[in-house]
Amino acid sequence: MKFIDKSDVLQLLKKYIGSTELVKATLGSYKGEEADLKNIYLKPVRIKNTYQLSFTYRYARRDTVKNYDLLLAEEMVISFCEAEDFHSVSLFLQQENIFFQLHPKKGWSYRQEPVANCCVPNLEHNKQKERKITDTKSPYLHELRLTDADGKVYKNAQDKWKQINHYIEILSSTLAELPQKDGLRIVDMGAGKGYLTFALHDYLSQQSNKMVETVGVEFRKDLVDLCNAIASKAALSGLRFVEGTIEAYQPAVPMDVLIALHACDTATDDAIFKGIQHQADLIVVAPCCHKQVRRELEHHKAKNELNFMTRHGIFMERHAEMLTDSIRALLLEYYGYQTKVVEFVSDAHTPKNVLIIGLRKKINPERQKEIQTKLNSMKMYFGLESHYLERLLKEAALLDD
Repeated sequence: MKFIDKSDVLQLLKKYIGSTELVKATLGSYKGEEADLKNIYLKPVRIKNTYQLSFTYRYARRDTVKNYDLLLAEEMVISFCEAEDFHSVSLFLQQENIFFQLHPKKGWSYRQEPVANCCVPNLEHNKQKERKITDTKSPYLHELRLTDADGKVYKNAQDKWKQINHYIEILSSTLAELPQKDGLRIVDMGAGKGYLTFALHDYLSQQSNKMVETVGVEFRKDLVDLCNAIASKAALSGLRFVEGTIEAYQPAVPMDVLIALHACDTATDDAIFKGIQHQADLIVVAPCCHKQVRRELEHHKAKNELNFMTRHGIFMERHAEMLTDSIRALLLEYYGYQTKVVEFVSDAHTPKNVLIIGLRKKINPERQKEIQTKLNSMKMYFGLESHYLERLLKEAALLDD
């Protein structure tokens, strides 16, 4: 390791950032003013036959990807390092790797290391996704009108096919974190025609050595009969559908996973309540319609700094969605669930694309006090008397007033 002048660092960056030798680069140890930014990852890509650099901005809870032409990308990296926003820069080249580190009072250090095997960058911008459901000849896919008799996905079912695979891709890593048990019991509330219910049950049955039992709850009898007939015809052991509502359903045995996709308005809260009440290890919901909170916001019209925004109907709708789901996530955290909210691919019939995932961990009493204070403050600020899920939990004596 040796130390060099900043001007030499900038010269080397200018030489390599826009060159064809670059495989990838990392800007780390961020010290700038942008909140929650951690790193920036760079890689060359070819977009419409134009060589560009893709920047992945890694924040504490999200990633943002932007593509720039070489000249602008080079100027941005030079500007970042000249301002000393990043104290660590790593260049991975085809023949060698170069590392820069800014040390307090000492300046920039410089280190090189050879690459054992020449590494050529992959310039593909849109990589082919690996599908989780690989056997398109499964009988249930044909019965659900997703594939033809030869297992080819119908053209008009491509969006649903992508949704199914993306859904399983999202859940597969979280499901791997569940406590080890001999069996896995899943309740899918508001299962509808069962596209995702069938696919998840089939995937887990194929991937796991444990016994998988899945119950799809649906209030429309014709869909329950249809799904049970398809499950029987496809010989999917452990999968069954029952007639009933989310609110009225009572599981006969403890549940490990509770799922409710696109349950309308407070039906999502009914599902989360069931999961908390029965201590499900994993709760997954894709909310749809947020009428309860919106009605309260419109009725009370609390005066706060957001009035200029929420006076517009479409903004009020989006605000009600974010507020409703933020409170749901907080209430899950109150009961020890580690929560994350991700974007969920949706088709034309399911435009709501937010997935709230709660993985049960340990309850932290100190964290519960913080959440209770935050909820009370939030309700007062926005003029909410109560959130429906909060009301259910209080009525069941699971939440203090």
